[in-house]
Amino acid sequence: MERITVYTAQRIYTMDPGRPVASAIAISEGRIVSVGSLESMQPWLRRLPHDIDDRFKDDILMPGFIDPHTHLRMSGTYMGLHYVGPITSHAPSGPQAPLASRDAVLVRLKELVEATNDPERPIITWGYDPGMQGGHLDRDMLDAISDTVPIWVLAYAPHIVYTNTPMLERTGVTEDTTAHGIGRYPDGRLNGWFIETSAVGTATRPVIKDVYRPGFGQEALLHQAKVAVQNGVTTVADMGWGFESFEREWDDHMAVVNQPDFPLRILMTPFEARLNGKYGDDALDYLKSMASQGTDKLSVHGVKFINDGSYPSMTLRLNFPGYLDGEVGLTGETPWAEMVARMLPYWQAGMHIHSHANGDETVDMTLDTLAELQVRHPRFDHRFTVEHYCISTVAQGKRLAALGGLASVNPYFVHYRSLIHADSGFGPDRSEATARLGTLAEAGVTFALHSDFNLVVGPMAPLVAAWIAVNRIALDEATVMAPGERISVERALRAVTIDAAYVLNRDHEIGSLEVGKLADLAVLGGDPFAVDPMALRDIPVKGTVIAGRPHMIPRVIPHTING
Repeated sequence: MERITVYTAQRIYTMDPGRPVASAIAISEGRIVSVGSLESMQPWLRRLPHDIDDRFKDDILMPGFIDPHTHLRMSGTYMGLHYVGPITSHAPSGPQAPLASRDAVLVRLKELVEATNDPERPIITWGYDPGMQGGHLDRDMLDAISDTVPIWVLAYAPHIVYTNTPMLERTGVTEDTTAHGIGRYPDGRLNGWFIETSAVGTATRPVIKDVYRPGFGQEALLHQAKVAVQNGVTTVADMGWGFESFEREWDDHMAVVNQPDFPLRILMTPFEARLNGKYGDDALDYLKSMASQGTDKLSVHGVKFINDGSYPSMTLRLNFPGYLDGEVGLTGETPWAEMVARMLPYWQAGMHIHSHANGDETVDMTLDTLAELQVRHPRFDHRFTVEHYCISTVAQGKRLAALGGLASVNPYFVHYRSLIHADSGFGPDRSEATARLGTLAEAGVTFALHSDFNLVVGPMAPLVAAWIAVNRIALDEATVMAPGERISVERALRAVTIDAAYVLNRDHEIGSLEVGKLADLAVLGGDPFAVDPMALRDIPVKGTVIAGRPHMIPRVIPHTING
């Protein structure tokens, strides 16, 4: 070490239970040298040249927040398309106005059709939310707008594409098509729906050049990194590497993330269905070769399986009594009967498996799969993680603990969607008990909080996630949803720092402020352990520190639903 920089602060919360509070942190070469006080670190300071930096003397420092499930590049895919969502969206070009209802969306689509100069060019839109905007779209509704101009509507949670007849014809799907995820009316006629990744890919092929326009990937990463800094986030995992292209996605990240001034670490987790489809038996060799190219800012992590649909799109899988209106949801591309065989090679190779499971039926399947994997090839410290874990039971939480599994949970739905889905989709019982964090804590399961940003209607704002987990206040700002599932402030903050690092198998490097770890911090304008728990979401974030380098925002930006 040639020189040490010491940042002082009003208070530093380390998330190290042995040494939880400090007033100074010493950093050199991007790593932590010492945490304590100016007095306690004198053995270092007497020996080495150093600078005392008091810029944070009135602030609170914590480990940089970690969001272990995001889609930053993919969300940039949609920012250049016509927007038809229910909330204001913040694209690089500026705010995009919301549409309150399905009727308003249909009016907007009609306006786009009437304004087109080329009836052969599809109207391409994104952001529709059937829960918030009054129900699903379908082929007949869109045909009523135009049965000549192709119309393509992607849901905000991109698990469904809605099309009219001209667009349906361009996909090549016919009434005889039997592929997974092709929607139909009760009478068997195609209804214009394309559900889940394989079918969405089929619907996207005719518009792929418009959706995946040149340069969008790097532009998206730069834009979303600013959102991360505004919310104190220093590390994310992209849980969908390969949705568009393994090579193009990796190249975009390599070009941007490793720049010295890029303020974010990103872990790339491949989508197994795409990985298997492209590389087959060579998938493990491919991942090994890509891992060798990683850096401390961009790395390969684990493998991701998608096993049912989306909570906001109401396409997940439920046990009895099912959906309010008789829907059944959809599984992922990998047949559940093949799940053990598909996961086994990664499991035997010692890889970290992430299993997307939104509905309780899917959680059951996932737990059965984990149990069988342990029978076939016992493993310790496997960190098998159930992703989303939205609708579950108390028994499932205890079984997850018994199997040694983890959970990465989206808590935002409790606030933003539980009242909506009590009467649309899932019914009151399951909607109120969405994201059973109290149950997981009691069962002894380590869990993280994530956003799935920006593919669901919710922010990437860990302090908001913690506020929801602690208070469980619905969107009416009054109703407490399943009060027994509330957790402590300390546990909620662990879930966006050290426990999130554990879920990503990076707790030896990030997540707490300990000697030798990477010097990543969140800079806060208030004390999350001192304020009323109801004020957690109101604590201003002033910026972040990555490897000892500050990235401050020019002004305090209030939280919005998408950053």
